[in-house]
Amino acid sequence: MLPLYVTSGEPAGIGPDICLTLADRVDEHPIVVLADLDMLKKRIEVLGKHVELIEYQHQSSSALKGQLLVEHVPLAQEVVLGELNPQNAAYVLEQLRRSAEYAMSGKSVGVATAPVQKSVINDAGIHFSGHTEYYQEFAGVERVVMMLATKTLRVALATTHLALRDVPDAITKQRLHQVIDILIHDLKTKFKIDQPNILVCGLNPHAGEDGYLGMEEIEVINPVLQRYRDQGIQMSLSLPADTLFTPENLKDADAVLAMYHDQGLPVLKSQGFGEAINITLGLPFIRTSVDHGTALSLAGTGQAKSSSLHVAVDLALDLARH
Repeated sequence: MLPLYVTSGEPAGIGPDICLTLADRVDEHPIVVLADLDMLKKRIEVLGKHVELIEYQHQSSSALKGQLLVEHVPLAQEVVLGELNPQNAAYVLEQLRRSAEYAMSGKSVGVATAPVQKSVINDAGIHFSGHTEYYQEFAGVERVVMMLATKTLRVALATTHLALRDVPDAITKQRLHQVIDILIHDLKTKFKIDQPNILVCGLNPHAGEDGYLGMEEIEVINPVLQRYRDQGIQMSLSLPADTLFTPENLKDADAVLAMYHDQGLPVLKSQGFGEAINITLGLPFIRTSVDHGTALSLAGTGQAKSSSLHVAVDLALDLARH
């Protein structure tokens, strides 16, 4: 069976801690963690865990409960818990490179990712916007869509890691068409929703209030949405974001499209932080991720919650079955 690769992320954070909890499970597909073996051994000692590490030999290894398959990725320098080190930035990116290469070449069923620290990678002189953008560039696709999900809510984003002042200019008719096409396609193919019902946030307060609070809804957003509605797609026109996320509005929705990062994600994370996952739509492979950051202060304390990583692995394997 082809493996699912899991990147352990920033070594000074909780990524290695939560990856070690994957030894508690036995899955249909092998789960292989990309990490430095010596670093994981030391983390096991710090946490007082009983985990046997097995170096993964491609498609020839299996693990029982209590064992963890690991593909060794060498660190540049020894890790100090909670302390970022730009010298290990290349180590983090090598995890992403391998995971993407294996997925693109059909050597895995996909990838689930633990958190990285964007700032330290940039401090190393390497431009890095995030996992989503990295995998997009590696796969050579023009557009991908970030979508976070809980058991009851899916929120996709028209824009991702942009300064707020840059968002209005980034929301063009072309971008919206690309994002919506990907969202509809992946809801149908990956999530097996035959006729997805999508609610769309306006950009401005009160969805522009007929132009008094902004013209983007009238000039850009609603004309695009109307074209999909004319094709029989179940999609709202732009709705005020402050009232869209009510139980009554969401009860029949398969997904919400928010215009920017902090418009939709605070609502979703308030409902299920630690149980939510990040899915990158539009890639030619499956990629899921945790919904939280590196939590440097919790590294090695045993207090890090691993639930989001397990949900991310569960979804990646479920999507692979589809």
